[in-house]
Amino acid sequence: MSDGREPEVSVIIPCHDYGCYLPQALDSVLGQTFGDWEIVIVDDGSTDDSAAVAQDYIDRHPGQRIRLLRQANAGVSAARNAGIATAMGRYILPLDADDALAPAMLEKTAAALDSEPGITIVSTDLFVFTDAEDLPPQVLALPPYDKELLLQRLIMFYCSLYRREAWEVVGGYDEGMRAGEDWDFWIGCAERGFQAHHIPEPLVGIRNKDTGLHVEAAENDLAVRARIVANHPAMFKPLTQAWAQALLQQGQDACRRDARVPDEILSRAGEMDQFLRVVMNLQRMARRQYYDIQRLEKALTDEPTPS
Repeated sequence: MSDGREPEVSVIIPCHDYGCYLPQALDSVLGQTFGDWEIVIVDDGSTDDSAAVAQDYIDRHPGQRIRLLRQANAGVSAARNAGIATAMGRYILPLDADDALAPAMLEKTAAALDSEPGITIVSTDLFVFTDAEDLPPQVLALPPYDKELLLQRLIMFYCSLYRREAWEVVGGYDEGMRAGEDWDFWIGCAERGFQAHHIPEPLVGIRNKDTGLHVEAAENDLAVRARIVANHPAMFKPLTQAWAQALLQQGQDACRRDARVPDEILSRAGEMDQFLRVVMNLQRMARRQYYDIQRLEKALTDEPTPS
C-alpha cells in the first residue's frame, strides 16, 4: 500500500512490444511475499498495446506504487537506466517484461542485503518456462559467485537484486550494447570492488521463446566479449586487450577464424556458443516429446472400449 514512504525495492521493467507478456511479469511482483516495493515500467517505444496494458494495471491497482515512463525506442540498457534514474528504492531489481519472479524472490534477496552490509548484489538460480501451461518449468542452477569465474562467463542472471549505489558508481548499463549489457555491468561492479552473493534457489523465471536478446548474445559471443574487455581493460591481460581491439576494428568474423584466441575468457567463447545452442535444441526436443506423450495418452483415453 502506498503511504508516502520511499520503497525499499524498485522493480524496473523495460517493455518493447511485449504487451502480451507484461501482465505475467506484473502479477509476479504483485504476488510477492515482500510488499515494500514499487514498479517502474518503461515503455521503450512499443508499437503494440504495452503502454495501455501498463496503464490498465496502474488504474486497477491505485493503492500500489506502479508508474509508467514512455520513451522513444532506445534499447533495454537505456530503458533500464531511465527507469532506475527515477526509482526511489535503495535496492534495484531489473525485470524484463517477458520474465517472472517466484513469490519469495524479493523477500529472500532483500533479507540477504539487509543482513550483509558487505554484499552489494544477490543472485539466484533460475527456472525456465514456456508459454505452454502444462509443461513444467526446468530448474537452471548457477554457480556460487566468484570474481574470476565471472570474467570467464556470465554466472549471474540480469535479474539480480542490487544496491542502487552500484548503478551510480558503475555509471549504469552501457547503452551501446545490444546484448551482454548485464554481464558488462556485473564486471563493472566487480572492477569497483562490489561483492555478490548467490542464493541456490530458483527464484527467477525466464521465458524460453528460442528467440530474443539471449539468442543474439550467443550468436555474437566473441563481439560481446571483446566489447566487455574494451570497457574494462584493467581486468584483463594486455594480450587480451589487444585481441579485443583488433576484433572490434576488423569485425568478429575474421577473428572467429583465427585460432590464436589469447585468454581463457575468449577460448571458452566457441564452447559457450555451442553449449547454448545444444541447450536450446534439447529444450525444443523435450517439448516435442512431452506433447507427443500427451497426445498419445489422450488418444488412448479417447479410444472406445471394445464391447
